[in-house]
Amino acid sequence: MKYPVREGLAKTQHSAVHLEMRDSYTPDDPEFARWRADHRYGNDPAKLPEWWGPWRDLVGDMTARAVVMRRARVVSEPVTEYIRYEHDLTFANVAAGELVRWLPRRKAADIALPGTDLWMFDSSSVLFTYFSGNGEIVDREWCTKPAVVELVSSAFETVWERATPHEDHKLT
Repeated sequence: MKYPVREGLAKTQHSAVHLEMRDSYTPDDPEFARWRADHRYGNDPAKLPEWWGPWRDLVGDMTARAVVMRRARVVSEPVTEYIRYEHDLTFANVAAGELVRWLPRRKAADIALPGTDLWMFDSSSVLFTYFSGNGEIVDREWCTKPAVVELVSSAFETVWERATPHEDHKLT
């Protein structure tokens, strides 16, 4: 499947935000299996596998252009094993230049959230990602309708304000 996030990022001038709301993604991911077998990178970006390099370089290019990249994760508590894995690897996102925050789902109950994960670019276009029940990506959809963009922007900013920065976030 084509990876349109890179297309959106290539056109971005000011900001890119990513809202994640699932408690599990691609459970058959080999990296997740390695993590479950106690493989850790020790918060050392130099130890990350080769597949991480293109994302690190992309984020570095974006932030060098003064594009602010923010990622917010809305998670259930206690967290799933997959969220523990994501939390453990988030040091790499931060080292690359992303700002990452975490929000417990119970603190998001009164926020009008979109029904699926998304990316928003320059507060003007949204890329929705649709998943199967087990966390595999099944489709993506672009939207530039002003009302939808405004809903997404409002939801993301509210999540961001309430969420805890990765550096301060402790898992339960």
